[in-house]
Amino acid sequence: MSRAKRIALWSAVLILLATAAGTAKVTKNEAHKLLTNPRAGRSVSVQTPGDLGLPFEDLSTTSSDGTVLRGWFVPADSPRLILVQHGYKDRLQSMLTLTQLLHRRGYQVMLICVRAHDRSDGERIFFGQREMPDMEAWAKIAEAKPGVDRAKVGMFGVSMGGSLAIQYTASHDDVKALVADSAFSSLEDTIDTSVKFFTGLPSFPFGPMIRFWAEREGDFDPEAVDAKKWIGAVSPRPVLIMQGGADQVVSVSSGQKLFERASEPKEFWFEPAVGHGKFLKMMPDQFEKRVVGFFDAHLK
Repeated sequence: MSRAKRIALWSAVLILLATAAGTAKVTKNEAHKLLTNPRAGRSVSVQTPGDLGLPFEDLSTTSSDGTVLRGWFVPADSPRLILVQHGYKDRLQSMLTLTQLLHRRGYQVMLICVRAHDRSDGERIFFGQREMPDMEAWAKIAEAKPGVDRAKVGMFGVSMGGSLAIQYTASHDDVKALVADSAFSSLEDTIDTSVKFFTGLPSFPFGPMIRFWAEREGDFDPEAVDAKKWIGAVSPRPVLIMQGGADQVVSVSSGQKLFERASEPKEFWFEPAVGHGKFLKMMPDQFEKRVVGFFDAHLK
């Protein structure tokens, strides 16, 4: 091999090594950002239910591992209660329009905030592997409120909150009716879609590399985060699965996969033009009819 060819070969090798090192650094950093929600940059509520004219209690509780959580309870002259779970890196404020609707229709509402979100402690997101005790702590507070009938408790979750709600309901029989809006069926099913949305990077080859780093930093197996394995255990309690066809955050197939794995009684609401978690914003009348109507029918 001539000297010129050897130089060209080594130059190509060095470029490949530099590219690989740069890609590894970028994907490791993106994995860290996906798994964490630092207080300094996170979304924190600036509005409260009071800004919508609703009575409310600003509450705090402690999860089983000592994590301090903050949430809101909206009372009503009704025995019916809905536990409301926000989504990934979202805040309680995003659920206020839903809360106002539920309250108007005669429901008490517990707005649940899990660790590493809004004003709650913690900065690491575990996608359900450590959030169940957080939700349990809030449910116990809400269900102990005066006038609440434990036989008339429902849960609504959106996005990651929908997946958390499925996991929680599957293992807690105090929830009698479940609505999951734009929930991801599993991390495996939606990782390519989510990586592209949250990082702006192409799903390949960056998706597998981000997953590689996330597994190591988060010390968990993404395959274990699978709502399809849990949703069958919700039966015989009813579940309503909602999925928009214009969803760019989770895989559009997520809703159908969850519906197929759910047992009766179950309902599926699919709208081709609706984006991620946008049912209430885009179709308010239909939302009230179908979602509140679902709770009305099953929490009589």
